[in-house]
Amino acid sequence: MQRPFWHSLICWILVAVALTSLAVPRPGHAITLGEEEELSRQIMRIIFKRFEILPDPYVAAYVSRIGQRILAALPEQPFRYHFYVIKDDSYNAFATPAGHIFVHTGLLQAMDREEELAGILAHEIAHVYCRHISQKIELSKKVGWAQLAGMAAGVLLGAAGGAAALGGALAMGSQAAGATAQLAFSRENEMQADQVGLKLLTDAGYRSDGLVAILRKIRGKQAWGKEQIPVYMMTHPAIEDRIVYTENWVDDHTTELKNLPAADPAAFERIQTRMIGEMDNVGPELEKLAAAVQRDPADVLSRHRYGLALARVNRWDEAVAELQQALARRAFDGYLLRDLGKVLLLSGSLPQAQKALEGARLALPDDPDCLFFLGRAQQELGRADEAVVLYQAVIQRMPEYRNAYFFLGQVLGRQGAIAEAHYNLGLYHLRGFDYKTAAVQFRQALRNNPDPDRRERVEQLLQKTEAEIKAEKKALEG
Repeated sequence: MQRPFWHSLICWILVAVALTSLAVPRPGHAITLGEEEELSRQIMRIIFKRFEILPDPYVAAYVSRIGQRILAALPEQPFRYHFYVIKDDSYNAFATPAGHIFVHTGLLQAMDREEELAGILAHEIAHVYCRHISQKIELSKKVGWAQLAGMAAGVLLGAAGGAAALGGALAMGSQAAGATAQLAFSRENEMQADQVGLKLLTDAGYRSDGLVAILRKIRGKQAWGKEQIPVYMMTHPAIEDRIVYTENWVDDHTTELKNLPAADPAAFERIQTRMIGEMDNVGPELEKLAAAVQRDPADVLSRHRYGLALARVNRWDEAVAELQQALARRAFDGYLLRDLGKVLLLSGSLPQAQKALEGARLALPDDPDCLFFLGRAQQELGRADEAVVLYQAVIQRMPEYRNAYFFLGQVLGRQGAIAEAHYNLGLYHLRGFDYKTAAVQFRQALRNNPDPDRRERVEQLLQKTEAEIKAEKKALEG
């Protein structure tokens, strides 16, 4: 049924507001950019204490790549944006002031295509760009920065993830409780974030119906019962209004959106496949994948994922069999061969693992996972020199590949390169936000390192970790 003229007119007016908001300076009553950076650092400390960041560098790099593509549609920003994936089953995503954006694995696993992730990221980027939290803090600064950070974390994380931070804030009294309520997103904040986010999506070349799809899934999660209400609905209110608005926006831009190509499904499928290996509770997924394989034995993707799920619960022989059957139907799939090699390695079948990983390397010569697990195989087979070269190649190609620092440190220590071993172990702990252990490792590196160039680098890292340790202590005392 055709909508009345006034309805379309309102939608176009809202879009015009969104377009204008990309060029108009922010309101002057927000906190300064320096204060925003400081608040963000304090919020981040709370988040890193409370949550585990997903250790898979591929998933993090994929999310960051989509985020950066969306950011390219914005004017130059006063700070760098960073993207993280939190290992948590809840449906949530949030952004701190100063451009730190988080997506929970639960929400990521609920998605079916890249456009859905892009929709969520665009909305969170818009919250940062519009400085929604920063504008609210000016009236709450009497509470103090440490308390404000706790309250902001509680609001962003919702009742499930931020109960401790939120409860601590409420315990401070009515002033803190009022400030906490003031920090929550309003319906106007949500509407503006959607307006700006939809514009960013289109400018970045994404079909904006992905945002509609993921919002519907978040709403559908509520049907399971009150205790299953997604955190996203607590931290991002007015979801019904948002669905209606985004649906109408997509309808009004049908012609424009048809000209935008769909995102490559293969990249998103690979990320979803990788995340199976990170699940803590893989049981439900295991049952679902077993049923999928039974329904369609020729489905290579289901067999691939089923094999990884079986490996997650240490059913090694079954896992290898499933991956081999998948590989028999797709013999030149480097990703399948790599994952088979990984499972063989973890099951203790070292010669077979090395053979599979060498084959995968031919298909994926620059793939950090191939290099890393081949290095693990060489290390277990007693070929330390080869392992060192492979781990160093991983770090060169993907510096955020945290586990490579740990295993490189292990091998170097056994070879007697004590300073380099401590240096790499320090980097491993630093990237895991374990500042105390990182500082211990960097001090050991300094004690054993005569190289002046390396000493300067280690001293800088030690200063950084010690500053973080002091800041954490101050926050706890505050």
